[in-house]
Amino acid sequence: MGRQVVSLGRRAALRWRANREAQRIVARRGPLEPGTFRVGVYFADSDVNIYQMRQWYAPLRSLARRSPVLVIARDASGMRTIADESGLDVVLAPQPPDLERVLDEQPLEVILYVNQNTRNFQMLRYGRRWHVFINHGESDKVYMSTNQHKTYDRAFVAGDAARDRLSRALWDYDVDERTVAIGRPQTDHLDGTPPYPVDERTVVLYAPTWEGDRPAATYGSVRSHGVELVKRLIATGEHRVVYRPHPRTGVVDQAFGRASAEIAVLLREANRRDASAHHVFDESPQIGWQLREPDIAICDISAMVYDRLSTGKPLMITRPTSAAAEVEDDRGYLADCDWLAAADAQNIVAEIERALHDEQARDRLGHWSKHYFGDTEHGAPTARFESAVAELIERAEEYRARTSDPDRV
Repeated sequence: MGRQVVSLGRRAALRWRANREAQRIVARRGPLEPGTFRVGVYFADSDVNIYQMRQWYAPLRSLARRSPVLVIARDASGMRTIADESGLDVVLAPQPPDLERVLDEQPLEVILYVNQNTRNFQMLRYGRRWHVFINHGESDKVYMSTNQHKTYDRAFVAGDAARDRLSRALWDYDVDERTVAIGRPQTDHLDGTPPYPVDERTVVLYAPTWEGDRPAATYGSVRSHGVELVKRLIATGEHRVVYRPHPRTGVVDQAFGRASAEIAVLLREANRRDASAHHVFDESPQIGWQLREPDIAICDISAMVYDRLSTGKPLMITRPTSAAAEVEDDRGYLADCDWLAAADAQNIVAEIERALHDEQARDRLGHWSKHYFGDTEHGAPTARFESAVAELIERAEEYRARTSDPDRV
């Protein structure tokens, strides 16, 4: 009981502090000009899931140069982080009356959603605007084809693979009408400079997902593969590991957190022994060079697989050890990828050499990249994203022009 009281008190203090900081942000900025924003991004989560917003910062900044964008945050800690990091205009609307006020002041003809938070329904109740699910990644996880897609007027998806996935999973869902393929605009913004020198070492990105919140989503490999493969790689003196754990690692299962901490210690000690190693424990908020630069990536079943796939560079996927994990490996990229079983982690050096020099594997990557993302030429996904938003704004104008009460919410 005492621990629960302390925990509740700590959370209350954090909420109080976040609300005070959010109020200061609003006071410094001043009121937003009414009638300015036609595009809104709705984010109901706290900063614990801020990674879902972070990957959209750069595409949204680009969109804002064409159509002003307002982020509507429901939680003070989420609002504070977005305001600090994104370069976007943000408003805090913790209660339904606050949402009403925002919608009274701003036209917001298009509302974008990056996740399936249950509080999305408090915004979805408002008609006479487009509600668009843009998600926070592309993958073959079960999450990507839930019936929740039917809630939204449109879903901006990556490409043909997403449409096929939704067609198989959902009844009476018109993918031609309800989805718009835009690719992955984030891949137009893979910026940043790696914190290591260019040398002869083979750079390996290891980017596992977290342990998941239900048996069907237990894709994480930190415990089953991660510690062993990192040990093997740092021992060669010829490899450089870039370890990028999922932000939620250890939230549900502390054993995953301990395994991740062990990997961090292994990398730190390897760097101490060899100043030329430059292994990286990467917890930076933005992802760019991490996808673009490494020679090969090792990922779990997650959006990281598909973001790396869009670069066309070598990739291996860890096979989940849990029998409960739902893996559709009879179709799509997972039916044709390079799998890494837990037992093969001890042979990771040989597995990497094979993958790096397999020309047929490279050809397969190119094929699947097109299937999942369409045209990946630099700038093409951003152009499709912005065009899709512009088309919805234009259609909103047409609808409003035909009604006698254009200002009704």
